[in-house]
Amino acid sequence: MTTTFDRESVRGSAETLKDKRLELSALAIPAGRGWDPCRDRMAEVLATQPAGITDVIKKLDTIQAILDDLPPSPAANRVAAFNSLYNRITRRVDGALRGDGVNQPNFLELLDVQFAKRYFDALELWNQDDEDTPDVWEVLFKRGKDLKMSKLTAAMLGVNAHINHDLSLALIGTWADLGAPTDDLIHPDYLLVNQIFYEEIPPLRRGFSTRWQLEIDEFVGPLDDWSQRMLVTVTRAHAWDQARRLWALRDDPEDFEQARRAMDRAASLVAEFAIVGDRLITTTGWGVTGTWHLLRRVFHPRTGRHVPHGRR
Repeated sequence: MTTTFDRESVRGSAETLKDKRLELSALAIPAGRGWDPCRDRMAEVLATQPAGITDVIKKLDTIQAILDDLPPSPAANRVAAFNSLYNRITRRVDGALRGDGVNQPNFLELLDVQFAKRYFDALELWNQDDEDTPDVWEVLFKRGKDLKMSKLTAAMLGVNAHINHDLSLALIGTWADLGAPTDDLIHPDYLLVNQIFYEEIPPLRRGFSTRWQLEIDEFVGPLDDWSQRMLVTVTRAHAWDQARRLWALRDDPEDFEQARRAMDRAASLVAEFAIVGDRLITTTGWGVTGTWHLLRRVFHPRTGRHVPHGRR
């Protein structure tokens, strides 16, 4: 099958996506964009690449300690929220590798390592004040000190960057070592991570939520859990398909980079929309939950409370 690739069209799409993102937010990159005042500590932990999933977890632990020491205050930097979530998911994957439910453990572990390398590379590029930091990671990194953005949104921005940008590239790195899949043995292992997300995201989401977000979560019941399951399913399926398309471009560095940049810009636009939504919901959230409390008092009066006969 011949794969056609319109380089100019993809380049134009990437520029359009960037323009749209800047229309939503023209927030400047902070001067000296690195992880001040811990740039040396961050550079040291990122100086070597992980050899296996145990190394990935050790690095995530060290990075967590660094991020928790960053401004604006201990454990308040918004990038730390994503790192914490990612660390927990990775530990679950490590546990799965030790069980009996994995067809190809070498594939799943190598994919985890390749996946982590993309995140570590983004942290390092930002630490070096490098303009090649992927746009989608830049959206989160430059808001590390933004206390107006909820930890929940910050974590979701990291998930968006890691799945909608990094995962396809991690799959290609894994296939480059092991060969592209020719059967159905590894795809179930890939989908196994979906189940881990399904189990871990709800408690993690509630742990990052503000009081009013928890009120909304109670109001919608299981709808949030269902919608986030669907989101994980769709985005990880898309990443697999995107990797297949990028795989066909692997021998043409220029075309591959154009396609990667367009993917990056699309994911960064999604991230900016998420921030706009977070701002809107934060502004109106307390009013919504106040109304919810009022409705609960009206329709679900406390047990034993006397209700006049004429008002029943």
